Amino acid sequence: MPSPGFVPIDAGDDVPSINVGLLGYNFMAKAHTNAYKKIPYIFWPPAARPRLHAICGRTTERVAEAASRYGYAGYYTSWEAMVDDPDVQLFDNCSGHHMHVEPSIAALRAGKHVVCEKPLALTAADARRMRDAARDAVRAAGTKHMCGFNYRFVPAIRLARDLIERGLLGDIYHFRTQYLQQSIHDPDRPMRKAPDPASRMAGSQAILGCHAFDIARFLVGEPATISALAPRFVPERRGPDNTPVRIEWDDASISLVEFAHGAVGTIEASRVATGRANSLKWEINGSRGSLAFDLERLNELQVFLADAPVAEVVGFQDVMVTQANHPFASVWWPHGHIVGWEHAHINELNHVIEAIVHDRDVAPYGATFEDGYRAAVIAEVIAESAASGRRLDVRYET
Repeated sequence: MPSPGFVPIDAGDDVPSINVGLLGYNFMAKAHTNAYKKIPYIFWPPAARPRLHAICGRTTERVAEAASRYGYAGYYTSWEAMVDDPDVQLFDNCSGHHMHVEPSIAALRAGKHVVCEKPLALTAADARRMRDAARDAVRAAGTKHMCGFNYRFVPAIRLARDLIERGLLGDIYHFRTQYLQQSIHDPDRPMRKAPDPASRMAGSQAILGCHAFDIARFLVGEPATISALAPRFVPERRGPDNTPVRIEWDDASISLVEFAHGAVGTIEASRVATGRANSLKWEINGSRGSLAFDLERLNELQVFLADAPVAEVVGFQDVMVTQANHPFASVWWPHGHIVGWEHAHINELNHVIEAIVHDRDVAPYGATFEDGYRAAVIAEVIAESAASGRRLDVRYET
């Protein structure tokens, strides 16, 4: 007789397990847990089976509830204790932005593989520390690390990179993007928590702009110079206890960018775009073609190719990125059956699992801590350009 309920997935004795220790239990922790659960049967046969070994949070009642809800074997209320757990192989940091640095560095030094959500850190100096710790860990133990720029794993964005690498757009001239949210548009709504000491770098350019600039780097290349505006529309907000709190971060930013190979671009980020829940759009124009993308229609890539075979029907075409020869389509649904936001996380975390098992590089398709560091540098250049009114060079430290 079949046993009632769910039974463990049996991928065979030759498929290893990877014990995951997850820091955090809210939004991104839920997304990552969902991905770990689905990897074994979506990417069949899996390179490894992620095992939900432990989850960590500060509040005993809440983290215990999360462990029960998500299906983790145990929980910790101290990230240090989870780092010290010899059975944790992959340390996944989905905690708050201010908690990315020290736990991730400690896990790297303990010989764990590490995934850390974006932004890697709120200052370039801290992001550099994380990058350097990751480099040391690679040399010492061959561990893998990844920064959570999940949009690299949206099939349409991966297809865009493929088309650009094949030269179908010719020379790239323009890149323009906007990432808009309304998360803090209401000046009268109290903040959930008081600003942390690094709050100057907790604005739109760090929280949202890091995604936009990572897409720019992923598709177009390195920015060379930036001239930016970063207004603070609401200089004072109410704290959790309703007392006035002076705000150091920007509410929005607009950057004029020159790329190293000569292309130019505009990159806009806002957390006060009333009515926009999570709007990410970009367009690339080249000498022989153009591409456009809208996250709210994430299965589609708009494509214009000047060398289209029929001159009478030249124009932008909406390509549904679900065909069998499209990125990731072979493991998902039949053509025309769409994927969603969560699926990029499944693709992303499977990528790092395969890198661990097969000893492959996470780069260039996955974002490393080097990419996270560069995003932090760019965020600081935007802030400094806006404050000084000057066009500034983008310089990374090796």
